[in-house]
Amino acid sequence: MGQIKDRPDPALAAVLDPIVDAALAEGRIAGAVVLVGRKGERAYARAAGLADVEAGRPMALDAIFRASSLTKPMVTAAVLSLVEDGVIGLDDPVTRYLPDFQPKWDGQVPTITLRQLLTHTAGLSYGFMQPADGPYLKLGVSDGMDQPGLGFPEELKRITQAGLFFPPGAAWLYSVGLDVLGAAVEEATGRGLGEVVAERVTRKLGLADTGFAVSDRMRLARAYADGPPPVPMGATHTVPFAELSGIKFAPDRIFDPGSFPSGGAGMACSAPDFHAFLEAMLDGGGGVVSAETAQDMRTNQTGGHAIVTSGPGWGFGFGGAVMLDPAAAGLPLPAGAWMWGGVYGHSWFVDPASRTSFVLMTNTSTEGMSGRLSQELMAAVAGG
Repeated sequence: MGQIKDRPDPALAAVLDPIVDAALAEGRIAGAVVLVGRKGERAYARAAGLADVEAGRPMALDAIFRASSLTKPMVTAAVLSLVEDGVIGLDDPVTRYLPDFQPKWDGQVPTITLRQLLTHTAGLSYGFMQPADGPYLKLGVSDGMDQPGLGFPEELKRITQAGLFFPPGAAWLYSVGLDVLGAAVEEATGRGLGEVVAERVTRKLGLADTGFAVSDRMRLARAYADGPPPVPMGATHTVPFAELSGIKFAPDRIFDPGSFPSGGAGMACSAPDFHAFLEAMLDGGGGVVSAETAQDMRTNQTGGHAIVTSGPGWGFGFGGAVMLDPAAAGLPLPAGAWMWGGVYGHSWFVDPASRTSFVLMTNTSTEGMSGRLSQELMAAVAGG
């Protein structure tokens, strides 16, 4: 896939620039990259603030970020590519690939499918979605961004010991499902998850700065937590979240080859790379998946289950949430919009109807994901 052609929209810049400037002036973020696509062309591109405050390093358009949950749609595309080629099946039981992965519900071991892992309906959870005494916290289950050096065997063992939170298919709960799915992919293909994603997604799209390792450490943005001003993360850092246990980070995890490749949160990428991926999914799958599969990714796959992290009006497709009822959601995004974010400080959405794409990558958690900056930018882009 070639470079996205730039066609700057001065009217859009006049609306977005003050929003970014205010977030910087008020110390809500350290730095950010914002990209907006309109009908396949880049209408807005800005790098603002600092990639590393202490070093005085300016943010650049090609800065590399720890991707957190921006990992999910890219791994999802790789998984669906494997499904299209008949390597795996969405309705295969997980135990076909991971025979020892048998978490229990009510004393029984129910069947969990790859589809349920992909759509967060398997009965699994995340540690940060639990109180401090939750089972994942007690057993040391990793959310894919902490505990450097933890490998797949021990992670899967701990998830199995924790058991299920509901019978598979009975509800929706944001979870480590993509991590389990990554382990299943490795068993199904006999290759590392990073190799599979590179072969099936990133190399096809020319995404040189996206992977489970950092391509150029000199361009890696330093990780910060909300301030104001933003606080640099140390070796470990916990960011408060929804009166629960908090989101646990270990920014250097990505440098540790002994860490399992987290299909839910383990990659690094640049904003232009991720924007190119979104545009590919809008443009018939970009040769990664078929046009039909790309549409399935943007279509609700979870029935009437409540998407607890997004609130009413949302469903969940493959790789992100789908806007079903803007009035119920109370957000300006149009029906059919596909969106998600990442806890290191990112948010994105696409609107297939208007062929609009939006990427915000910051180095500040959680402002760039769910704070005023992301909400105001998305509203302005959707309203424009």
